[in-house]
Amino acid sequence: MEKSLLTKYGGVTPAAMVESAMGHIHILEDLNYTDLKVSLKASSIPLMVEAYRSLARKVDYPFHIGVTEAGTLATGTVKSAVGIGILLSEGIGDTVRVSLTGHPLHEVRVAYDILKALGLRRRGVDLISCPTCGRTQVDLIKLAEETEARLKVLDKPVKVAVMGCVVNGPGEAREADVGIACGKGEGLIFKKGVVVRKVPEEKLLEELMKEIETL
Repeated sequence: MEKSLLTKYGGVTPAAMVESAMGHIHILEDLNYTDLKVSLKASSIPLMVEAYRSLARKVDYPFHIGVTEAGTLATGTVKSAVGIGILLSEGIGDTVRVSLTGHPLHEVRVAYDILKALGLRRRGVDLISCPTCGRTQVDLIKLAEETEARLKVLDKPVKVAVMGCVVNGPGEAREADVGIACGKGEGLIFKKGVVVRKVPEEKLLEELMKEIETL
């Protein structure tokens, strides 16, 4: 950020970021170079979102979007999902960067999860699981976490539901490609909306994986 703009706007603001970007764009356009992609990433979500929105009203160049220095895997994932998700849901953004303090593989996985959540990409498993409540009579947390771990290697688009009770479970399980609706120490396996069989809790994960492998 140019010092003159920091003085003019009293610090880093969306308006300052946009004016800075427009200045550089005009330099390149004056040289007849328009093969551009513009990035206005910031660590503040409101700052970067408003900056991108404002610039999108002024130019039609592709944007590279992201929340820069978002933080560790846990906090950075949340910030990236919020910031990038807001813009992509408004049709703003052409390429994305998830910036995490951790292994780059996590950045790629989170980026794909954001695109998948918005329906912009179909790759890997879309896992649906419910929060535990008083109706849950199986170890749902363990089951959901083990299911997620087993499915990380799968890159084909599959919708899987792991549900903990007979109230909401059957509906969600029927809507998934493969799903479980648990009862007391057991569960129903659904495949493409049809009940396949009832199995005891200790066999739920393996039976679920068998059905996924047949798809």
